Parts: sequence; C-alpha cells; structure tokens
Amino acid sequence: MLTPEDIISIQTRKEFHKIAMKVYRYQYEQNLVYREFCELIRKTPAEVKSLEQVPFLPIEFFKSKDVLSTKDLVQTTFTSSGTTGSITSKHHVTDLNYYQESFRKGFSYFYGPIEDYVVLALLPSYLEREDSSLIYMAEDFIKQSNHPESGFYLHNYQELIDNLETLESEGKNVLLLGVTYALLDIIEQHQFQLNNTIIMETGGMKGKRKEMIREELHQILCKGFGVPKIHSEYGMTELLSQSYSLGDGLFQCPPWMDIIIRDTEDPLTIISVPGKTGGVNIIDLANINSCSFIATQDLGKKYSDGQFEILGRFDNSDIRGCNLMIV
Repeated sequence: MLTPEDIISIQTRKEFHKIAMKVYRYQYEQNLVYREFCELIRKTPAEVKSLEQVPFLPIEFFKSKDVLSTKDLVQTTFTSSGTTGSITSKHHVTDLNYYQESFRKGFSYFYGPIEDYVVLALLPSYLEREDSSLIYMAEDFIKQSNHPESGFYLHNYQELIDNLETLESEGKNVLLLGVTYALLDIIEQHQFQLNNTIIMETGGMKGKRKEMIREELHQILCKGFGVPKIHSEYGMTELLSQSYSLGDGLFQCPPWMDIIIRDTEDPLTIISVPGKTGGVNIIDLANINSCSFIATQDLGKKYSDGQFEILGRFDNSDIRGCNLMIV
C-alpha cells in the first residue's frame, strides 16, 4: 500500500507513470464502482498496458455511488456546493493525511512555506455550508500560517478592507484566497494598491453575479486591488490535490497530479495535440483511497510545457457517453 509520503515524494515523470499504473491496478481490484466501469468499457488490466490507456471515471459517479478503494472507516465526507435542489457530489475520505500532505506540499511547491504569509480567506458561499473541502484546506492554511492576523471573512467586508490596508502598511506578505464574486464586492467598496498581497481567486460567481470571461475578470480585479496578476486555485470536491495559476490563467500541477485532455465527441479518446480544446481528465494520485482517474465536466487546453487552461464547463446536453452511468 502506498503511503502519503510515497505519493508526495514523486519528482520525475518516470516515477509518476510507474506509481500511476500501480494505483490503477490497485483501484481496479479494490474499487467496485471503478472496476465495473472499466469492465463495461473493456478497459481491464489485461488491455491497459500504458498510462494513456487507463480509463477515467466520469465525475458524475460521485453523485450516486460511494467511490471507495478501501474498506477502512470514512473519516469525513466532503460535499460539493451544487445549486438548490441539485444532487451534490460526495467524496468519502478515509485518511485525511493524504489530503493534508497533498494541499500543504502542493501550495509550498509553488509558493513556498505557508508560514511566510498572513492568510485571509474570503469564502462566504463555502463558509455558509458544511463539509467543504476548500474550507478544510483554508482552515489548515490559517492555522499553519501561525499569524494572529490570519482568519476567515464572511460578510464583514469593511474589517477585511481595514486589515488589508494595515498589513500592506506593515509590509507583510498576504495571501487573500477569495471566491470570485466576493472579491468583486470588495473592490466595489474600496480601491487598493497592494504590493505585498497575492490575490487568489477560487470558484466562480456561485449564482451571485453574471459569469465573465477570465481576461475581463482578471483585468477588473487587477485594477481594483492594484496588483499585476491574479492567481487562481483549481480544485474540486472529488479531488485531494490542487493546481495553481500564478497569473495569465495558465495552471500547473504538482508532480503527483496531471491533466489529460479527451475528445469531446468520444470520451475514451485522448487528445495528444497540444493546445486543442477537449474535456479535462485528471490524475490525482493522492486520491488513492477513492479514485485517482476522473473525467471532469470541464473544458480545457493543455500545452506542450504541461501548463493548461480551463475554458468553462460542458453543457449537460454536450456530455457524451452518459449511458455509461448505468453502472
């Protein structure tokens, strides 16, 4: 059995491929939902000889099935936000060490030690519900940062504005992790000129505002906060790892995670041409006790240097292969 350290210590593509194949075979044997799906599409270990042939479980399965690769007791269940009346995804986590190791090391891989930052979390739509994996991560960041100024903000915008200005005047490094619509709310109340703050957006408008294209959104946020770039975090309830964009909407994965683009018309066909739009498949090896191979509902592009863009989501009518959901 692979430990969190085995996963997080991956450094090379060769190591990634070797461990990914080991995880695929393990999850095929241990995960009933994944095995039935693999058998349905005739992608069993006898047919799968390389990482390019590994099948990706449609993310919709997390709404109706218990996607588990272990019989260990569930420590916690993270749920997706979802709209009113919609069915939410449930991600059963049997070992939170995998999640903690992944998000801690993933952040430090791109940004350095969390202790270097005062962490301010502006996540109202997440704070107002239970079982959010993003809140769990942000809470840990706040605690690990070890700064008394770190903390959550709900609707107390003026307090956040005052704290941001105070921290800026003191020259402290700040990470402001915020849901997009709330970041827009803040700059409508106050214009900043921040030199020591990373603005990191996560999630969309959550039905609070009209959706905007990334370029327009980031231009507005850059101007409002007085920063040269807007950073982004890309994660989801069904995963235990995150990708980060350090600006320009181009995301990068930590070494134990990867993005593969699939054909929008044929979900079992992988697109190998860089820069071509398709469905986003994710390999998250930290998710070993659930499923590490997930076909999301996001559309994206991957480039030759490994960076990728998220362009939006499939319309429900565009999702191909839904007959596979009968498993």
